[in-house]
Amino acid sequence: MYDLTAFQRDLLYVIASKDEPHGLAIKEELEDYYEKEIHHGRLYPNLDTVVDKGLVEKGQADRRTNYYTLTARGRRELEARREWENQYVDELLSE
Repeated sequence: MYDLTAFQRDLLYVIASKDEPHGLAIKEELEDYYEKEIHHGRLYPNLDTVVDKGLVEKGQADRRTNYYTLTARGRRELEARREWENQYVDELLSE
């Protein structure tokens, strides 16, 4: 997870929160978060990167639409990241 960009980590969080989201659903969720348009030229190469790293699996819903799911490794990496984050912010947020 340490070698991912923040955007790629955000992709994992969005994919984890949805049931087999397609690219457009992921794009819309990220646009809501970032409050700006996410271009296809940014989205799909980064999705391919997390797929290539074995964190996400890409499936085909139909000829034009792919869907994405976390792999077991992707879930483990997210859990490890959350544990790492929590050691730094849990105390701060509980005040």
